[in-house]
Amino acid sequence: MSLIEQIGLRVLRSCDPERAHGLALTALRSGLAPSAGVLTSPRLKTTLAGMELPNPLGLAAGFDKNATALDGLARTGFGFVEVGAATPRPQPGNPRPRLFRLSEDAAAINRFGFNNDGMEAIAARLARRPKGMVLGLNLGANKDSEDRAADFARVLARCGADLDFATVNVSSPNTEKLRDLQGKAALAALLAGVMEARDGLARPVPVFLKIAPDLDEAGLADVAEVALSSGVAGVIATNTTLSREGLRSAHKDEMGGLSGQPLFEKSTRTLARLHALTEGQIPLVGVGGIGSAQQAYEKIRAGATALQLYTALVYGGLSLVQEIVTGLDTLLERDGFATVAEAVGTGRETWS
Repeated sequence: MSLIEQIGLRVLRSCDPERAHGLALTALRSGLAPSAGVLTSPRLKTTLAGMELPNPLGLAAGFDKNATALDGLARTGFGFVEVGAATPRPQPGNPRPRLFRLSEDAAAINRFGFNNDGMEAIAARLARRPKGMVLGLNLGANKDSEDRAADFARVLARCGADLDFATVNVSSPNTEKLRDLQGKAALAALLAGVMEARDGLARPVPVFLKIAPDLDEAGLADVAEVALSSGVAGVIATNTTLSREGLRSAHKDEMGGLSGQPLFEKSTRTLARLHALTEGQIPLVGVGGIGSAQQAYEKIRAGATALQLYTALVYGGLSLVQEIVTGLDTLLERDGFATVAEAVGTGRETWS
């Protein structure tokens, strides 16, 4: 990490967390953030649901909710980027404060509630996306919608022309009763509508399903069954958790979804179990608590074809992207894997 980035992180951490988030996006838009360029090697090149990625590490949804910093993000070294969540109509989200740093735990709690500019504004920005960037959109539903399931399909129909993939997000804990849509019958019906919208696009894109880490065994089995039968291209495991086990920070009891280091074991166990339930038939994207090359490697060996991170950037800065990607390449080489794909699932039993 450069001295400039160290100073920048120190300044950001002295600010209110949501203000710091806004300043980070401004830095990206202004070209002030570190630029790693394309990070790749023969070992790191990854195919995810037909998409060719230079490396398997992606940026999770939530960092650039409104797709305002795409040019800057294209230079950060991520193999792919997911923006959003986007809802049909703009909405302000929940009252502030709604983002909390848990520095002692290398974690964060948020209760944003799908605050975003709405699909029309976001679609206009997606249309100006940088060339060569693998870009996805997290699909959401308006809090006051009369038909939340239909909202996901509406956003995909409006924005799909300028996407490489889309993610159905029914696992955010910050919109009341949204997680109820993870139930077997409700999820199957919702995905049927989304897939119909996907099939209506001039260029149909892969659709992923993002799940919560708090599902019990029966719930996870239902998700696996629906994922395999619905035509989704893969599952993103996982979103934030409602668990607060083992936290030390003064903010540990704030309402919202917990992300960062405390989520690593819980999300990785969910990932490994899902890989077993689906028998490797669909790709999984491992998310939750990744803060090092070793943790990225463990997610892959637990069953992840590709990876995403976000919260670790709060503590490690954007130079962490290059650190993780190059470190992952070294670990693959050390263990004799010629590609990421060869390592997927090879350590699943460790997490069973």
